Amino acid sequence: MRLQPLGPGMPVMTRMKRRWNIRIWAGFAVTLFAALSYFFLFIRFPLTRDIPWATALLFAAGAWFLVVGLTRAFRRPETYRGRISGVVLGTLSIFVIGLFAYFTFALARDLPSASGAPRVGQTAPAFTLPDANGKLVSLHDLLSNHRAALLIFYRGYW
Repeated sequence: MRLQPLGPGMPVMTRMKRRWNIRIWAGFAVTLFAALSYFFLFIRFPLTRDIPWATALLFAAGAWFLVVGLTRAFRRPETYRGRISGVVLGTLSIFVIGLFAYFTFALARDLPSASGAPRVGQTAPAFTLPDANGKLVSLHDLLSNHRAALLIFYRGYW
């Protein structure tokens, strides 16, 4: 509240217009974007799928925006809005981050075991598969031209 005189000797209390606290809303938006971008974008690339570091950076940026916005709202409530909406959006953001961690890390342990996959050091069975260009390549042909072949088996769903 600010006192403004209307005339000589007549103080009147007026209310200052509070500004929107955009950092709170930006933090929630970045948190939602982080969770959705992992499942629609980052899961396609092994570099960001196996260890979701890009998503973690986005979550950290969203949390930073939320903390700055909440600090603003509680330290200067006469200037900035967001004391109630900031707490609600912060709680929802923590819930989104928790769900992401649960689906990404806890449920990943429940993937079926690869009991039929070859073990390290075990002789690989003969096979013929298409390469990146669609040309058929057999293990026998690879070993006749080279000393060894490196086979990588990925476990999971695609």
